[in-house]
Amino acid sequence: MAEIRNDDEFRTALAGLSLEDQRLLGCRFVESLLGLSDDERIAHALDAARRGGSAEEMALALKTAKRAVIDSHTKCGREGDWSHQAGYFIARAAAACVASHAQEAAGPLAWQAAMACRMARMAESMAADSDQSGQETERQYRIAEDFLKERKGDQS
Repeated sequence: MAEIRNDDEFRTALAGLSLEDQRLLGCRFVESLLGLSDDERIAHALDAARRGGSAEEMALALKTAKRAVIDSHTKCGREGDWSHQAGYFIARAAAACVASHAQEAAGPLAWQAAMACRMARMAESMAADSDQSGQETERQYRIAEDFLKERKGDQS
């Protein structure tokens, strides 16, 4: 895989991944942002995504992650705090990591996780009065490139 230079290349690379690989890559996007949320359900959803499992196990993990999304949305809407907004987007990213192919209407699951992570980083930036959104995009490109290289090496 060549270097990913823009979102078109990024999205195309993600679309070519299996459901399992999309979940694993989505987890990598979320991992460094876990500090933006104190909701333990997010870590549990990521653990489920990494382990894989039956459709029933993934459905349960998705239900739990969606509950975290709803709870964090309620909290950020009530208080209007950017840090709560970041937690909401992290919960959405975690939910994408345990979703099924049926929920890919908005794009590949790894793409959905990546976009939610970008929104979380943007909310964090607003709270800190800084701009790190471009850095998050570049970080995701490098994570995806590394993941694809690993997968290619595993197939050799």
